[in-house]
Amino acid sequence: MLTVHHLGISQSDRIVWLCEELAIPYELVLYERDPVTRLAPATYKALHPSGTAPVITEDTLVLAESGAIIDYIVARHGNGRLTLPSDHPDFASYLYWYHFANGSLMPCMMTLMGEGGMVQVMHDRAARNLAALETHFAQGHVWLAGDTFTVADIMIMFPLTTMRAFVPLDLSPYPNLRAYLKRVTERPAFQAAKAKADPDLELLID
Repeated sequence: MLTVHHLGISQSDRIVWLCEELAIPYELVLYERDPVTRLAPATYKALHPSGTAPVITEDTLVLAESGAIIDYIVARHGNGRLTLPSDHPDFASYLYWYHFANGSLMPCMMTLMGEGGMVQVMHDRAARNLAALETHFAQGHVWLAGDTFTVADIMIMFPLTTMRAFVPLDLSPYPNLRAYLKRVTERPAFQAAKAKADPDLELLID
């Protein structure tokens, strides 16, 4: 049985959502953050040498890293769903946005949690990333990969919503991006995942 180890208010919400989108059987194990430090408990850190969320287990497998987990689940359980084949006209766009979430946007957001000279640099970079997303949706694209919902959309939601519980982010200058976030949160699988993983989390999409 595939087991998703979900740390509250973390990137593991992506994995719960992915399982709901694919409608595959899985077991959900919930872990609460330390109320003082807001860090993962020792039981979660002990799951994998990385000590970070997300983590899944299946039979003897223990796997961390959002992208690796998503690729594994889609390959093993997806039957081609939520991805695009290499001959699809939006394949390159799909690949770009899929890796953009953790490759470009997440590092900016993480740096904004700290102090020092790099904060302003990353603030400017985050603004460029948000402007790129706004332009993409202003061009009429429904999802990151054109008209097809994919795991790229699942990857991007954490830094744009849940992570804002840690890092304030003003999305008021980006109406098309905010409309996109509303579309995503109206998906039944997204709502089901939130109800199971973080029912009390205030969803920030504006």
